[in-house]
Amino acid sequence: MRNALVPKSAQQMVAATIRTVFVQPDAAAARETWRKVADGFRGRWPKLAHLLDEAESDVLAYLRFPQEHGRQIWSNTPQERLNKALKRRTDVVGIFPNDRAVSRLVGAVLAEQHDEWCVARLYFSAESLAKVLPERSPDPLPALSEAAA
Repeated sequence: MRNALVPKSAQQMVAATIRTVFVQPDAAAARETWRKVADGFRGRWPKLAHLLDEAESDVLAYLRFPQEHGRQIWSNTPQERLNKALKRRTDVVGIFPNDRAVSRLVGAVLAEQHDEWCVARLYFSAESLAKVLPERSPDPLPALSEAAA
């Protein structure tokens, strides 16, 4: 909604109209409402309608998750917290000598954050993640070729 560039006088109406998508009871209704909202803006704000068409799959990606993940994926606070931690750590350095130095520092911060999330904060249970992740059968070991034998 931040990218919906419309005149200031119409911002509240546009935001309220777009928000109607997020109160739909199921994924099909949300997608249908999204398309109706985009079509409704097409005559007056064609750029906004095009933006909505392009962003549909990204904005409605949350619909693919189970209902019990709703509370965790509704907010982007963990992402903002991570971005602030990265900014705080990179600001201390100031100027990096090369790209590898940036990658090392950011990689270390991300690894540290990953460890903290694995141990200290369990956002999703293993059972709820199993609903999202496809089942993977273990890959069989490759057969020895005739030449190697």
